[in-house]
Amino acid sequence: MAFFIHLLQLLICCLSVKQSLCFSSTQALILPLKTQAGLVSQPSNKLSFQHNVTLTVSLTVGSPPQPVTMVLDTGSELSWLHCKKSPNLSSVFNPLSSTSYTPIPCSSPTCRTRTRDLPNPVSCDPKNLCHAIVTYADATSLEGNLASDTFRVGSSAQPGTIFGCMDSGSSSNSEEDSKTTGLMGMNRGSLSFVTQLGLPKFSYCISGRDSSGVLLFGDASLSWLGNLNYTPLIQMSTPLPYYDRVAYTVQLEGIRVSNRILALPKSVF
Repeated sequence: MAFFIHLLQLLICCLSVKQSLCFSSTQALILPLKTQAGLVSQPSNKLSFQHNVTLTVSLTVGSPPQPVTMVLDTGSELSWLHCKKSPNLSSVFNPLSSTSYTPIPCSSPTCRTRTRDLPNPVSCDPKNLCHAIVTYADATSLEGNLASDTFRVGSSAQPGTIFGCMDSGSSSNSEEDSKTTGLMGMNRGSLSFVTQLGLPKFSYCISGRDSSGVLLFGDASLSWLGNLNYTPLIQMSTPLPYYDRVAYTVQLEGIRVSNRILALPKSVF
């Protein structure tokens, strides 16, 4: 699902995002994007990922656990999984096989208030369950019901994680979409995966040698990681057209072409 990840992410060796939200947790979760020998010398919460144009993480969902692969998307909120088998999907999540799967009714506070930042309003299906539709810039569209289940990140279980259990839709790139089970929404919305974890920051590093990397939630003292540099996030007082208030926004300071900084007034930024 190449549309989920900006191509600029492939040029970044290590991107770190620090949210300006108030969390008290100091727990760290490490998610291999692809397991590397000697990555961590002690038990940890980790996921491996692989990347070509997209970044993908592998984890398990449900009880008993079902393996899934999800595209990492810092630009969207709702995480979702394919929940209905079809000829073009190699991996789906089966909610009927999970004893911890819980559909979310329309009357619940989750459906009525926590979905306010989703681009498309939710609705009630004939069974009075919270129905969501997600759409993307390449005209891909999916729909299904909101539900909660246990997501396991490495050795850490996250019960009650809210996601979309999608059972219909259309894709502009079926071949690429068939390689993964779903998408992990990572923006600043209340239903994003990182917000539900309750951790104040996350970062990921991409290898320059192969398709491996590591996704890190929270703080950790790791000898191989080194020091992380942060760029402050900003919140705009006067939203611009198409401004997404739950997106990660930074202040542009200037534009350099070769070794020359363009003589542009900061007011244009």
